[in-house]
This record gives sequence, C-alpha cells and structure tokens, in this order.
Amino acid sequence: MPKPKKRGSNHQRGAGGQPRNVQPFSDEDASIETMSHCSGFSDPASFTEDGPEVDEEATQEDLEYKLKGFIDLTLDKSAKTRQAALESLKSAFSSKILYEFIMERRMTLTDSIERCIKKGKSDEQCAAAGLACLLCVQMGSGIESEEIFKTLGPVLKKIVCDGTASIQARQACATCLGICCFIVTDDITELYSTMECLENIFMKAYQRDRDTNGVSSTHNTVLHVSALLAWTLLLTICPMNEVKKKIEMHLNKLPSLLSCDDLNMRIAAGETLALLFELARETDADFFYEDMDLLTEKLRALATDGNKHRAKVDKRKQRSVFRDVLRAVEERDFPTEMVKFGPERMYIDCWVKKQTYETFKEILGSGMQYHLQSNDFLRNVFELGPPVMLDAATLKTMKISRFERHLYNSAAFKARTKARSKCRDKRADVGEFF
Repeated sequence: MPKPKKRGSNHQRGAGGQPRNVQPFSDEDASIETMSHCSGFSDPASFTEDGPEVDEEATQEDLEYKLKGFIDLTLDKSAKTRQAALESLKSAFSSKILYEFIMERRMTLTDSIERCIKKGKSDEQCAAAGLACLLCVQMGSGIESEEIFKTLGPVLKKIVCDGTASIQARQACATCLGICCFIVTDDITELYSTMECLENIFMKAYQRDRDTNGVSSTHNTVLHVSALLAWTLLLTICPMNEVKKKIEMHLNKLPSLLSCDDLNMRIAAGETLALLFELARETDADFFYEDMDLLTEKLRALATDGNKHRAKVDKRKQRSVFRDVLRAVEERDFPTEMVKFGPERMYIDCWVKKQTYETFKEILGSGMQYHLQSNDFLRNVFELGPPVMLDAATLKTMKISRFERHLYNSAAFKARTKARSKCRDKRADVGEFF
C-alpha cells in the first residue's frame, strides 16, 4: 500500500527534490511588498480615519531595512531578481522622499545602476534607467548629483547610440539622459553635448520622407519620440542665443513629422512646434514664420481629423492636442491648467511648464503630487517656494469623511446624468441636419 504524501513536504524543496535557496525577498512579491508598504505614505493626508496612530520612526526603520535588502539584490546572479529589486526601489523612490537614506548609499546605488545598464538585458536596462532618473530627482541639483551623472552619463550615451541594443533600452536611456542632464548639469558644454547626442537620434526621422505626403513609421519611431521629447526638455534651459540657433535649425524640418503614421510622433512634433513658437516669440516679439499658412493648414487638419482607419481613442487624443497646438501657433494662446496637490494649487500657463510637468509626471507616476508637496528640487523648478508644513491635526481637519464624500459623489453623478440627458435630447431634436 503506497504511503500517503505529506502535505507541505515540498515546501522547502525545488525541482528534483533539491533544497530551495530561500531569499529574503522573493521575485514575485518584491515589488508588491514595497508598493504596499510605501503607498500608504504617498500622500501625507492618507491615514486611516479614526484609527490608531502610526509609529513613524518604526515604520521608517522597517522601510529602510527592506530597501537595504533590495539594494543588495541588485547584485544578485539572477536577472529576474535584479529586475524585481530595481522595480521595488523605483516604487519606493517615487512614493517617498528618502534623501538621507540615499545620500549614505548613493555610490552603491550608482554602481548597481551602472552595472545593470552595462550588462543587463532590455527589461533590466529599462528598470535601471528609470531608477537613475528617480535617484537624481531625489538628490536634486547639487555636487552629489553631478557625480552620479558623470558616472552614468557616458554609459547612457553609449546605449542610446548603440544600434545593436534593444529599442526599449535605448528609448529608456534617452529619456534618462535628458532628465538627469536637466536636473544636475551646470556645465553648458555638457548640456550642448547631450543635446547633440539626442539630436543625432531624432533627426534620422527627418530622413525617412516616404513621399511628399508623409513619413513612414518604423520600429525606431519610439526611440525618435523619446529623444525628441528629451531634447525639447533640455531646450527649455538653454541660453537664448542657443535657442535661436536650434529654432532656425529645426522649425522648418519638424512639420514633416506631422505626417508620420505614428500618433505619438505626430503629437510630440506638434507639442515641440508649439514650444518652439513660444520660445521664438519670447526672444523676438516680431517673430515671423514664412510657411505659416501651410503649417496652420496641417495643424487644422490634424485638429479635425476624421479618418476612419484610425482608432476613435487616437483621433480623440490627437484632436484635443492639436486644437491647443493650433491656438498656440496661430493665436499665441495657451489653455491654462490647474494641478491640485494637498492644500496647494499650481497653474500650468505655458508650453515650457507643460513640457516639464509632463516629463516628471511620466517618471514619478502617482507619486508626482507627493513630490510636488515635499521635493525641494521640483518645488524650485515650478517656483512653488519652500514646502508647506502641516501637522497631522490640520490634515485631519482638512480631510472630509467617507459619508460626506459619498454624498458629494452621488450629487455629482446625478447632475452629470441630467446634463447628459439634456444633450441627448438636443441631439434628438436636431434630426437629419447634416
């Protein structure tokens, strides 16, 4: 009679019955564990209603202990483990200010990132480049950040220009190169060198003229888009004499990219054009563009595009962007946007500010609001002044209860339903107008 199998007998054994090497943080839940630990602190106002007070010192020690483990795992032999550790560090760095912790370990982190970018595969290189961006965002502009960029800058440029590297890795490194240079460099020579590196990438898109009607997209298009956006970010901090040179060089070539098959390239080219016109008019109030009629005709066509072969979501996004671009080019107008974070408000009232905000929002994700509240570097970039310090009692008085939030949402839902019903009735009354 066969012996019954013991439940859980293989709990500590891998394939073939060999003992499994148990690591302090498993690959599967490494990222999740950090996110669940950090997400509760992504907003200073996020605490349990009427719950017990949290021991912040113990929580901070627990977080730092886990982060030390993740830093050690970036040197692991397993590529999967290294990538999971990098992603976990990215989640922590984007959701909490860890300046003191990082300051003590910046060289270790820099070495780990450099090693992962040099020797890792595509996904690992992308994760390492993203972590490098967040490392510089945490450190801000200073001598320490400059040392980080001196180490990582040449490595990033090498990957960006390496035709044998994966497109995803080159794309991530191009974005990282632009952001890190924007944050740390005070050397004008380094700024121009980085911009030239990015120019050499996206200018190849100019050479892909399929015919007089458009530009064909290739698998390199995503790289060209990232290089163009990173270059545009750096242009916003250039001296005015350099800005004039770049405008003369690119303003007549960029409109050709508006006919690209790729939506993201068309949008990137349109927003870059709007920013170039904004900068050109700042340097010269009487700025005149010779092919204005042809350009506005292209922009208007994109703002009203109704091609059936394009997805509805893509058409909606394109029309929304190019309506704003057309207003900027034709009427010198910008639709002001308001960003709320905690008790503060920030108004985005120009294309330069919009480009900068969108870039850091892409990197920080859901942690953007927290960093706008607490990160000295970002507050300096957006001219927000020193952080507003609020104690827990003040934050609690500002937080509305769940019941009040439910009543507000219900009322807003009813009002929205009534408004939509009226619009539907009006459309029904129009009949066959067209």
